[in-house]
Amino acid sequence: MSDAMGDVVLRARKVRKRFGDTEVLKGIDLNVRSGEVLCVIGPSGSGKSTLLRCFNHLEGIDAGRVWMNGELIGYEQHGTSGRVLREMRPRDVRRQRERIGMVFQRFHLFPHRTAVQNVMEGPVAVKGRSRAEAAKRALELLAEVGLADRADHYPAQLSGGQQQRVAIARALAMEPDLMLFDEPTSALDPELVGEVLGVMRDLARRGMTMIVVTHEMGFAREVADRVVFMDQGAVVESGSPDLLFTAPRHARTRAFLSTVL
Repeated sequence: MSDAMGDVVLRARKVRKRFGDTEVLKGIDLNVRSGEVLCVIGPSGSGKSTLLRCFNHLEGIDAGRVWMNGELIGYEQHGTSGRVLREMRPRDVRRQRERIGMVFQRFHLFPHRTAVQNVMEGPVAVKGRSRAEAAKRALELLAEVGLADRADHYPAQLSGGQQQRVAIARALAMEPDLMLFDEPTSALDPELVGEVLGVMRDLARRGMTMIVVTHEMGFAREVADRVVFMDQGAVVESGSPDLLFTAPRHARTRAFLSTVL
């Protein structure tokens, strides 16, 4: 867990999201500070993954605001009161997403490109880095996630855990201020989970600001600075891992933890 946390990197206020008649997020308030590891836990369908997707505007929100380092994400304020929101142009949203790395349940690697080519893609295509510079950094990142000897392998030649580590290196190549992890081990065979969690532990030790949606309670207990429990689109409670896992305040939290611990 982080020894010191700095200024607020991400701030969410009264975030609401609907899909048809179903309200998936019901007024979420959340702050994440620089260097903090925040783990989000809860039952399937509680809105955890949708919340992450709203944080980098992969999903638009129906009400509320999300700020990243003080900049409104996905929208521009209009009108004298600033209450009217208009969605940003796609190129401006893409610019914002450069600072927010995301690792999904599925790896989404380019199957026709090697590990190093996958990691190079963003810096070359989005940031305009030279191929030589991007390749050098990609090889460094692959070494950091334990895949120096797999740089020239294609995704089909890699295990699921290796593919997910390439996906983490690819997100880090964009030099993000914040990393979002959406159940990054849920698609892996049990014996491969540990290698991905190990990389995430290393990132936490190095001070990366992280929001992790996870079913891995041991990881949340060990690595998180703070744990948020969500249910039915709302934050039920949050607190330090020691408090939330050993002395949860709400009956719903206690009922959930009794099924997973």
